[in-house]
Amino acid sequence: MADSGDSELGDFEDVGSSADAGSSSNDERGEDATAGGATRGRGPGAGNGEVEIESDDAGAEGQDGFARYAMDAAAGPTAAGIGTLSVAQGLRVSEDGEETCIKAFVTAGNREDVRLGTYLLVPYPDGETLFSRIAALEYEQEFHTDDATELTARRRLQGTQSFTEADYKFVAELDPTAVLFEDNEARSASDGGDGADGAGELKRRMVDRVPKPGAPVRQATDAEQIKTGLAIPDEGVFLGHLSVGGEKVRTAAEPPTVDYRLKDDYADGDPLVFRHTLVAGGTGSGKTHAAKNVLRQYLGRTYEMDDGRDAKAAVVMFDPQDEYAQMHDDNPAFDGDWGRRLDREGIDHGGHDDTVALVPKEVGTSYPGEGHRAEQVEFTIPFSIVDEYDMPWLVAGAALNDNQYPALLTLLNRFFRNHSAGTYEQFLSFLDDLALKEELDESGRVHEATYDAVKRRVRGIPSGVFDQDAKPITELDTTLVRSGGLTVIPTYHLSSARAKEMFVLAVSALLVDDKLSNDPNSARVDETPLVLGMDEAHNFLADAENVQARKVVQKFTEAAKQGRKERLGLFLITQDPQDVADPVFKQVNTRLVLNLGDEDAIRSVNIPPSLAGKVPYMEKGQMVVYSPDNSEPVEVTGLPVCVTRHGD
Repeated sequence: MADSGDSELGDFEDVGSSADAGSSSNDERGEDATAGGATRGRGPGAGNGEVEIESDDAGAEGQDGFARYAMDAAAGPTAAGIGTLSVAQGLRVSEDGEETCIKAFVTAGNREDVRLGTYLLVPYPDGETLFSRIAALEYEQEFHTDDATELTARRRLQGTQSFTEADYKFVAELDPTAVLFEDNEARSASDGGDGADGAGELKRRMVDRVPKPGAPVRQATDAEQIKTGLAIPDEGVFLGHLSVGGEKVRTAAEPPTVDYRLKDDYADGDPLVFRHTLVAGGTGSGKTHAAKNVLRQYLGRTYEMDDGRDAKAAVVMFDPQDEYAQMHDDNPAFDGDWGRRLDREGIDHGGHDDTVALVPKEVGTSYPGEGHRAEQVEFTIPFSIVDEYDMPWLVAGAALNDNQYPALLTLLNRFFRNHSAGTYEQFLSFLDDLALKEELDESGRVHEATYDAVKRRVRGIPSGVFDQDAKPITELDTTLVRSGGLTVIPTYHLSSARAKEMFVLAVSALLVDDKLSNDPNSARVDETPLVLGMDEAHNFLADAENVQARKVVQKFTEAAKQGRKERLGLFLITQDPQDVADPVFKQVNTRLVLNLGDEDAIRSVNIPPSLAGKVPYMEKGQMVVYSPDNSEPVEVTGLPVCVTRHGD
């Protein structure tokens, strides 16, 4: 290859080498054995293994022209390839992708090295290039089966005769992705020149033409061509490095890897952070490691607000395992070489000083906070938040049916009419009023049986959540949301799943309401770009039949829909993506899918089948990135080290 062994596929033999001479069929030899042709012009990447082609004067489009083109291409600068295009089974591109047929004959010396998913380039005679990937590999019979086949099989079973490549053709089926071409006018306009000197800007378009028979096929090793072919932005939020089959794609550049980034500006619409992200992966897949590395990139990034201001994003992360507050600290395993390498690639790293652990206070529990050095601030949920932020579902201890939920609303409205800052204990006393129960029953507003059912459910919530001896979360908005700051809300120390759910939903709903409201309670929340992270999101945003669950899902669906306008991005992390409510899931644009072993989980993330089949075999840190508004679906390998502290 052009990068002298630095490629993931190793060193390929020349297309026209002797290894191919004895193994091709008459059809393939006919494509490879012609001669002639001249060169001119510059295809994308010429000088880096690209074809330079010049058409003949009058007969360039005739049969002899094709023959001269094929031989010239095979013997020219692109000789370091994997093979040539075959027409043995046709050569066709179609609007119907299933009817497209582009196959390449792979020379014998390259057969052991090619892999599914490898990115390839095929030149057109006029300097344009077909960018594609290997979708299938197969051996085809070179000779018809005859009576000697039985004898050959016996000899191979006995080990007296070895497999002979010359007896078969090795064919790669290509999945065309785009046509690459140079736009001289675009480069000239951007440079302010006349475009007469140098190459044009490399662009892509849909595959609208068929390549020529016998055209050389080579591995893509130029970062610009690969990024253009896959529509990967040059700048944005770093997610990892492009890979195929778990091996990073290598180029002839320095660094040799291809960085994968998410659009994070307003050039082509809103930044993708505000169109929401899902990180899905099973236990041990590295999803927390990956999530930390991505969230670290958002800290300090600046976004334009509707009023013209530029403001740094704040990140609020709900943390069920007490892992994200470690982002305050440097990774002790991080050495200077790694730091310099990441600096060269523009990847933010190191502990984030402006990190606060905002700790929920519940009766009978305590937060050790021993795994990090971030500042710790306790808070409580005032019962008045139920009225102030319209959260009646927060006090429904178990499922309420469609008759009971309106009764709860009636009781809460009656209570807060007389107790504007009432506490949870006061509400329980209010419900014990037998005269109230009788009054509502006789008026027909709340049946006595319904009243008793609501009362039991309200008493069923954890008693130590509301109104504890700590600062109310409603008075901590400037601590909760800080421009450029990271706030982590740990919940692993809380007494029960229900207590965790109450804290997470109360605080997240507060943030969502202030973001979406035309009359927000907190100007700080309203005026700051916000990334709202939620680990184990399936526990809080599950699709359920009870009325309070529907209310929560409705709130977060609305938040997801309006996120772009309000500068609110959801960052959901889960090992059970199939349990995240569908209305919320449908609003997520970017999906990072690490190893998942459950078939239902894999189906739910809705990624292309060619990549979905790889998910169960991915090793730690490997992922599929499916972000239709950013790039083609690709495989990416995250950084092997966490850019902040992670683990013990």
